[in-house]
Amino acid sequence: MVDTENGLSLGDQREAALTRTARHVLAAWREFDTAREHESAPSAALHRFLASDLPRGGSDVLGVIDQAAEVLDSSLAQSRPRYFAFIGSSGLEVGALADLLAHSYDTNLAVDAGAATELEWQAVKWLAEFIGFPAQTGTFTSGGTISNITALASAREAALPGARERGLAGARPTLYCSTEAHYSITRAAEVLGIGSAHVRGIDIDAQRRMRADVLREHLRRDLADGYTPVAVVATTGTTLTGAVDPIDQLADVAQEFGVWLHVDGAYGVPAAAAVSRAHLFRGLERVDSVTVDCHKWMFVPKACSAVLVRDAASLAKVFAHDEAYMPHAGGHYNAVDITLEYSRPFRALKLWMLFATHGANAVSEAIERNCRQAQTLYEWIQDRPLMESLPSRPQLSIVPLRVVVEGCADPDRHNDELCAAIQRDGRVYVSPATIDGHVWLRPCFTNFRTTSRDVETLLDVAEELGASCASLHR
Repeated sequence: MVDTENGLSLGDQREAALTRTARHVLAAWREFDTAREHESAPSAALHRFLASDLPRGGSDVLGVIDQAAEVLDSSLAQSRPRYFAFIGSSGLEVGALADLLAHSYDTNLAVDAGAATELEWQAVKWLAEFIGFPAQTGTFTSGGTISNITALASAREAALPGARERGLAGARPTLYCSTEAHYSITRAAEVLGIGSAHVRGIDIDAQRRMRADVLREHLRRDLADGYTPVAVVATTGTTLTGAVDPIDQLADVAQEFGVWLHVDGAYGVPAAAAVSRAHLFRGLERVDSVTVDCHKWMFVPKACSAVLVRDAASLAKVFAHDEAYMPHAGGHYNAVDITLEYSRPFRALKLWMLFATHGANAVSEAIERNCRQAQTLYEWIQDRPLMESLPSRPQLSIVPLRVVVEGCADPDRHNDELCAAIQRDGRVYVSPATIDGHVWLRPCFTNFRTTSRDVETLLDVAEELGASCASLHR
């Protein structure tokens, strides 16, 4: 029974609650090993329950756990092997266990937390070694947006010393990125006072990578016009097509002009550890900062992003404060000295447990399999008369495709409605994307559970549902 002396304790139901939860978790893990033929929809009873008023009294915890499991089972789960939409994580088992442990202890990584702090440093070191970046330090954040803002705040302070204190009055800062860079770069410019109007979208080449020659001309022109370049942002794995900007060429330009070079590797930079993709990341060791979302292509559950920097002092210069209530034991920076956050959960534990349990080789091999699946899908598309792909092979694990039916008056509408039909069907889940003004299906492979059969099913379903305009355009 629940402890009546302490209404927030589970009392002697504690072990039963943990056992019931473990049963649901194990059932989910087992189910994720194979794909569902259809997604579960919330029942009418569940809809009614989720519209109920605030409970004033308590309920049986086992029943509440069952209700929570039903909600999760009736929700879209990126952990399923045929979830190909967006760029998601895949519910790594040891990651889920790490979250349970971390949240049970509720360790705060704001200041020195003893062994937890040492583990976070070790996880930063391991992550940097895994991708091949000589990081001096780093920190874990809630996601790629916060990681990019953190890195670019350091870049702003390097370009405009004292900006954190005096603001940007009179300054004319600029940022440079691909026209297909993630929106978080624009958001960072807005938050940091640079302004979205001062984000220079640099033209892309035939492989949808930022052009170094165009970047050089933009920098020359802006410097002549009195602007202060804050950073060049290279994207390693654009959200739209998975393109990897040419880091080495961009590093040459950044070095020529003395500008901070940041790599937004939220999605794609883990592929630097895959043998077949490593050449795409040549020059990564030359950049100033890197972000990586471990909850994307390193498979751990959300939220677990990281920002890595070459110079440890660069983060402290923009974030550190000498507060009387913040001890600095041991002569090292606290997390609050190098990040936006004060209260910080123990996000590093899940990545640490991934490496400690499975080893780096297993992680890179899983990424390699996803890359092979992307290449396989691209090749299979060429053999299907109704299918078309982009002209060039996928660089990472995103493979845009379209179904083109002879005589279809509006292929964009057809593919948009096809995507909605696939989502309703439930055998696979994909999202749409607009590329060069046209609608494409945009499958992405970032799940270690996905098999070649799942890839084939994606094509079969798209072809089956998209073979006729009449069946969709009503």
